[in-house]
Amino acid sequence: MIPEEREEQTRESPEPTPEQELEEAKQKADTYLDSWKRAQADFVNYKHRAEQEKLEMGKYASGQLILSLLPVLDDFERAFASLAPEVKPEWVAGVKLVESKLRSILESQGLSAIEALGKDFDPALHEAVMHGTGPEGVVVNELRRGYKLYDRVLRPSQVAVGSGEPQEPEKKPDTRRHKN
Repeated sequence: MIPEEREEQTRESPEPTPEQELEEAKQKADTYLDSWKRAQADFVNYKHRAEQEKLEMGKYASGQLILSLLPVLDDFERAFASLAPEVKPEWVAGVKLVESKLRSILESQGLSAIEALGKDFDPALHEAVMHGTGPEGVVVNELRRGYKLYDRVLRPSQVAVGSGEPQEPEKKPDTRRHKN
């Protein structure tokens, strides 16, 4: 290389002064510190999310078991609705006690019934299986009770939804006697 080229190269890239080197080192250190703080905050957030997911998993772990027991509650309700008059009241009281214990155990685990009858139809809570006479968009009949486990729907209520047709008033039987 000729001396003129060397001089030109040194003019283009002068040696940094110690102050400049110190400033660059401070900027790099600040960048590294910011990155470290972000990584630490991300890790703390991850720990919180993982703990929250763990709590939720424990909270809803019994959901499948409870869901499999709901048909038993349905059977109790149907049995009580269709009791024959000749069934002994003591026996019925005993079976009602068993049903009540089962229901209270499930409720202590977070189960709650979904109120449907007379409420506005909500597709998040209700499954419409038919239409019936009554106000439009209102649940007029509950065919199968729905349940929530804490705040989640475990099983939606199967309902009949009003079609907007007016309900016919119930006809009372004529109890007057006619003379022939």
